[in-house]
Amino acid sequence: MPKVNHEILKWARETAGLGEAAAVEKIGLNAARGVAAIDRLRAIESGEVPPTRRQLLKMSQVYRRPLVTFYLRVQPSKGERGEDFRSLPDRSTGQEALIDALVRDIRTRQSVVRAVLIDEDEATPKPFVGSMNLSAGIANVAASITREIGFNLSEFRDKRSPEAAFAYLRGEVEAIGVFVLLIGNLGSHHTAIDVEAFRGFALSDDIAPFIIINDQDARTAWSFTLLHELTHVWLGKTGVSGNSPDVEIEKFCNDVAARILLPAAELESITVDPRFGASALARTISDFAGARNLSSTMVAYNLWRLGKVRDDTWNGLRALFRRQWQAGREASRDAQKEGDGPSYYVVRRHRLGPALLDFVSRSLGYGALSPTKAGRVLGVRPRNVAPLLSTVETFSGERRSA
Repeated sequence: MPKVNHEILKWARETAGLGEAAAVEKIGLNAARGVAAIDRLRAIESGEVPPTRRQLLKMSQVYRRPLVTFYLRVQPSKGERGEDFRSLPDRSTGQEALIDALVRDIRTRQSVVRAVLIDEDEATPKPFVGSMNLSAGIANVAASITREIGFNLSEFRDKRSPEAAFAYLRGEVEAIGVFVLLIGNLGSHHTAIDVEAFRGFALSDDIAPFIIINDQDARTAWSFTLLHELTHVWLGKTGVSGNSPDVEIEKFCNDVAARILLPAAELESITVDPRFGASALARTISDFAGARNLSSTMVAYNLWRLGKVRDDTWNGLRALFRRQWQAGREASRDAQKEGDGPSYYVVRRHRLGPALLDFVSRSLGYGALSPTKAGRVLGVRPRNVAPLLSTVETFSGERRSA
């Protein structure tokens, strides 16, 4: 019978971003026989007292590590994020731990999908992955992406809402073999990852490229983020993107996404008068963005990039739009609490996307995936796979977000 490696227990807790007091509470350790709960945890982590099976299972859940991790001889290497494209001076240990867990989860899903594609002789290399570099220039990369996915700006703008416009764009991207998922937590609102820490993730694999979009973000921003991450795929770069445009490659990807969604000439129609107050300018930008199924923050960012607004104006607009979005999100959550919203399976299907659902359905059909592996790919329990794939409901995609 293998023994638990007590050093890994401490490492798992710390990399989950939990102090001793927080871990004791989440694991459910209580004082016993005159020994304080924290002292009991310290005794387990020092190897003085072996953990019970129940405690190990709880630690596995709380630390978001497979149970087998606790029996390893040495600490596993950190989950490979690829490059970190973010510029974050103050990083939350808890949020970083959630991002690491998310990246591990996505890499696991992607590895299963990739293996099935290879085994079933469906592994066609994607020539667009890594086909460009920064020296190619914004215009050339934007033109290449637009041509490859067959994107039609007029059709995008004709959609009745930003959600419907995103569904159109997502369909075009998934049609070329890229899986696009909406994930902003690890299964509950308690594990939500803030947009400031993580906005998107690109896994630039030439067989099964994945793009993850933080669905905690405003829905009006999803299309821009998708094109931003798709640019990373075109550059052959795997990594995590945040909400800060300070890194060179992030500016490049932002500029490519903006060139596809918003030709610079159109911004000239926005009058930016220094005599305008912040509220008046924000309304002008919001009206402009809403008519084009775009994010107001994205429009303001591009005005700043063109030098039409000053640094302090851009920062003020960004803060204002974020407050408006947060207020809208709270209102949406209140409505959902009252039962006004789509069902669990509709939401789950929407987050997973048609491409991944279709892949799992086909793979189950000809035996390439077991229900257990299918559940792993979809991020659900095996018993939920069948109802998830069989539901005929669709996400309306017509709700507007602030």
